[in-house]
Amino acid sequence: MNRTVSILLAVAAIVVGALLFGWKGAILGLSGIVFALLLQFSQLMRVMRTAQNAPMGHVSSALMLQSRLHEGMKLLDLVKMCGSLGVKSGEGTYRWTDAGGDAVDVVMAGGKVVRWTLIRAQDDSPAA
Repeated sequence: MNRTVSILLAVAAIVVGALLFGWKGAILGLSGIVFALLLQFSQLMRVMRTAQNAPMGHVSSALMLQSRLHEGMKLLDLVKMCGSLGVKSGEGTYRWTDAGGDAVDVVMAGGKVVRWTLIRAQDDSPAA
């Protein structure tokens, strides 16, 4: 949801609660806001706990990651999809590598995916 809309809804909840039920309504609106913030924090902690148990910058398949990416994707959704944090490889660029050596470089701006590049591993074995 848009940040401005969220703030306006929060203020509206407190104002409407205060107008309809007085100070008790304002407290009810405020408790709803705190509950929503706790849900967001809980989701963030769950994703970070999952990422903590995985090697940094590792993904099961770089090709699958590349196919599931889209512009505007939030960093939290990206980390949830990868299961690990990316390795910083430049200014605003993070890299995830799979076991085969393929990698995906993701460029982030403002906490959202701007573009990405799939880097294929060089196959050194002779072709049969």
